Amino acid sequence: MGTAAALVRALLAVVAALTPAAAAACGPWPGAGAPSRPELRIMVPNIPGGGYDTTARTVAKVLSDTGIASDVQVFNLPGAGGVVGLQRLVNERGNGALAMQMGLGVLGASSVAGGRVSVAQTTPIARLVAEPGAVVVPSDSPFRTIGELITAWKKDPARVRIGGGSSPGGPDHLMSMRLAEAVGIDPREVRYTSYDGGGGELLPVLLDGRLTFGASGFGELLGQIRAGQLRVLAVTSDRPAAPLGDVPTLKSQGIDLVFTNWRGIVAPPGISADERRTWIEALTAMRRTRQWRAELARHGWIDAFATGEEYATFLDDQSKAVARFLADLGTS
Repeated sequence: MGTAAALVRALLAVVAALTPAAAAACGPWPGAGAPSRPELRIMVPNIPGGGYDTTARTVAKVLSDTGIASDVQVFNLPGAGGVVGLQRLVNERGNGALAMQMGLGVLGASSVAGGRVSVAQTTPIARLVAEPGAVVVPSDSPFRTIGELITAWKKDPARVRIGGGSSPGGPDHLMSMRLAEAVGIDPREVRYTSYDGGGGELLPVLLDGRLTFGASGFGELLGQIRAGQLRVLAVTSDRPAAPLGDVPTLKSQGIDLVFTNWRGIVAPPGISADERRTWIEALTAMRRTRQWRAELARHGWIDAFATGEEYATFLDDQSKAVARFLADLGTS
């Protein structure tokens, strides 16, 4: 972890040098439009293809298609599990046209990085969706049930290779550690490798058999599940996950674990009350549309919408819980 922490610090030093004025040289932010049709920009702090990226691009499409906002732009700034993007957001103080797609993974990554930059420095806008996790294997895996997999894992934890689409402290890592605890495996024995995005870097490694199983958001791998390339052994929700309602939960198979990831949006510090209200009103209006409801169903997402102080309190509680869990693991 020492080398990883040093790399994170180096990346943050580079990003910290990028002042708002220097960032503007990379291309002008869209100018603020009429209050009812704001032009907005959403940063994704990991590579294309992952859960954050899919969520942000879905939000941008629905906002644009419904006329709630015009020409919503999405761009990717990956690095350090989302911490590079978070640092950039904090550097953009007062930029009311910018927001960042984030979630549990950014909280964990910032905690692992030593808290040099944190979500507490941002302006909370809205929590959008929740998503159950899934334990998945390639279609040619010898494991047909979660029970078979757990038996092999408990017999020899060192032989079971797990991959997830998040860095240590992120949802896939936390889900893997919680699953180990639930079945009586010491989390310190878990062989977990992080990849950038469940639908990004993780997918090819999982499909070619280099991993025993993958731990990722259900919706991120839905295309490959439907195509028969991946088999879901269990989902981590408290009930079978739509749209594949026949997939059993961990609890229904005797494993006492419910784990749900979430994704939301935050803005830079120091934006005005009117700018924050513009973001909140735009996303609130989006949530009411049939287009957004259709996207929830298509991706298997759960409506978890919250704004204002409710979302701010949630972020604070989640940050503290993640930091405690990582400290117990000796990861932060």
